[in-house]
Amino acid sequence: MFSALSGCPSVKAFVTSSLPSSLSPTLWSRRRGRGAARLAAVAVASGLAVAGVTGTATAAMAADTPQHQGGASATLSGLKTYGQAVIREDGGSQKIPAGLFEMAVDNGGTLQTYCVDIHNPTQKDAKYQETPWSGTSLNGNARAGKIRWILQHSYPRVNNLAELARKAGADSLTEETAAAGTQVAIWRFSDKAKVEAVDPRAEKLADYLQRSARNSAEPKASLTLESSAVSGHAGKRLGPVTVRTDAESVTVTPPADSASGVKVVGKDGKQVKSAGDGSRLYFDVPKGTPDGTASLEVQASTTVPVGRAFTSETRSQTQILAGSSESTVSAAATAHWAAKGAIPALSAEKNCAKSGVDITASNKGDAAFTFSLMGFKHTIKAGEARTVTIPLQEDQPYDFTIVGPGGFEKRFKGVLDCKTEGSAVAVGGKAQPVSEPSPASAGGTSDGDDLAETGGSNATPLIAGIAIALVVVGAGAVFLLRKKKDPAGPAEASSSEE
Repeated sequence: MFSALSGCPSVKAFVTSSLPSSLSPTLWSRRRGRGAARLAAVAVASGLAVAGVTGTATAAMAADTPQHQGGASATLSGLKTYGQAVIREDGGSQKIPAGLFEMAVDNGGTLQTYCVDIHNPTQKDAKYQETPWSGTSLNGNARAGKIRWILQHSYPRVNNLAELARKAGADSLTEETAAAGTQVAIWRFSDKAKVEAVDPRAEKLADYLQRSARNSAEPKASLTLESSAVSGHAGKRLGPVTVRTDAESVTVTPPADSASGVKVVGKDGKQVKSAGDGSRLYFDVPKGTPDGTASLEVQASTTVPVGRAFTSETRSQTQILAGSSESTVSAAATAHWAAKGAIPALSAEKNCAKSGVDITASNKGDAAFTFSLMGFKHTIKAGEARTVTIPLQEDQPYDFTIVGPGGFEKRFKGVLDCKTEGSAVAVGGKAQPVSEPSPASAGGTSDGDDLAETGGSNATPLIAGIAIALVVVGAGAVFLLRKKKDPAGPAEASSSEE
């Protein structure tokens, strides 16, 4: 019997868990190939990540920072309200559960979600974060807007089941049949799946929703900060960091190290403890403050907009929001300052349109900041900003650290999950393993033999570097790119810009 706490109403979940004798897993066994390849890639990449970080003292101190753009963070509680559906493929059929999940929001609140990506399982107690569509499998899906329409016009957003049944042409609907019919309609748009609800009433609802759906725009984030990383010279206000939220107000938590004298102020220079949508925040760094970094956090209580996506770094199936209680949402920003030299600010965001991670780098210093990615040098001149895209394989873990002057360092870690499981299966019906090199791990280094150069200006030698590990699944080939000084100054590599 399926356990609501064990995972997802997905094909793969049923293959890897107990099946009633009448439900043969044979039809879906070909899905295992890609899953096994992914697990191998994760295992190899995770091992390299540990080696790369612990191999250098600088990288070992870097914070583990997934690319969370702000909003709600939650833990998957399980499948709570569901019925049954049948998915048909290659002349066979398989019965699977279909319905509504619940998540417990960090620091208070409850979310209700439906699945996206029918062939990919969820993981029990997986941690999820609110994510823009651009960082999920919804990116590039021309029918993603119709999924949001379904969420806005069906259960649980619409809780008048008698009226919903009337519109669908069904005799009646229960919470279970309404949830099943809604999930089936979503799968038809998210996965182009041939799936039907077992209960005729749920099937009528699914058909009605599919037939009636219209494109609806992606909802805005519940809370995010524009320019989540800023930099500049001590003695000036660093920013702005702009608040974007649908909450009435947000609480501003200043840097923890109050002894440094760094404060969070508004554009009028006065210290702020709360802000609203559109508010501009600044780090006020007193003149003479030693080179360093600081962070601020904003937090609010609000309902998360229906249609927001939620992803997990544990390769648990992407979810889409159907309903929210009053929930706690948060976002953070960092500042880096120095008296002279390069003063970098770095942020990262998944970019499924380019199949990679965008690293946005700016430099408010008076010397160039240079770092290496994929064996290419990227120089950010004083006063310049640029976005560099790191190409990745689907399902590929990544873990790298960028180190800079004045103790600056930033670590980025995650998994690229931009496609539904079904879309990544070859036309011939065989799962394709990840076999091409892609970056999995990197760490800063300050000495040792050099396989690739990084550099800096003549005035300020670069203290930054990255070790990039390229993984070939099965072969396990590893190439380390490490830093050295380049007195002549490196040539600038071309980069992708947002």
